[in-house]
Amino acid sequence: MGYLKGFLVTIAQHGKKNRVTTEYSGGRVWRRRAGKSPKKDEKVPKPERMHGRHVLNKYEDGMEKCIGCELCAAVCPAKCIHVRGADNDPMNPTSPGERFGWIYEINYLRCIHCDLCVEACPTEAITETKLFEFSFTNRQDAIYTKSELLVGDDGKPKQLPWEDWRPGEDQHTSAWMRATAPAGDEAFVGTVGWSGELGYGTRAPEKGND
Repeated sequence: MGYLKGFLVTIAQHGKKNRVTTEYSGGRVWRRRAGKSPKKDEKVPKPERMHGRHVLNKYEDGMEKCIGCELCAAVCPAKCIHVRGADNDPMNPTSPGERFGWIYEINYLRCIHCDLCVEACPTEAITETKLFEFSFTNRQDAIYTKSELLVGDDGKPKQLPWEDWRPGEDQHTSAWMRATAPAGDEAFVGTVGWSGELGYGTRAPEKGND
């Protein structure tokens, strides 16, 4: 009798009113319903501060923000980030500092999206988008390289074949951790405390954090 009660509890938990997500097939399936035109499945709206796939940002002038300091790799609890810095070419620098991120890789088979890398970055180079629907057919695709993580010339994340991007998922990638009053100092309330980004410029301070 105990086993039967357990099955009944499990079945009850799968009732329609207990669902926390809608039916979703990754945006790659068009369902044909009787008497209706094909309809693409929709994603559940995501919060502004969601932790998704990483991006490497650029300054408004197009220079890379990453300086190859390796702090993100050092703080990562899953050890999924591999960074190596190199000296900038004085005649053609990649970043404003003395060094830049020569190698930057993230292994998404290990990443837990804790965002400690974003917190540790001193130049706001690495942030996260709202995209989390991406799947791989081999291990090589799961290890994102610098060329895949770095934003394009328009400041927007590169969209890879195995990623299911929808409108708005690339917007305000660093919004979640930009406080209006850094360190709780009242003097900084309402003051922009971060640098502008390519494609977005300088955003206004967040409201409700002072």
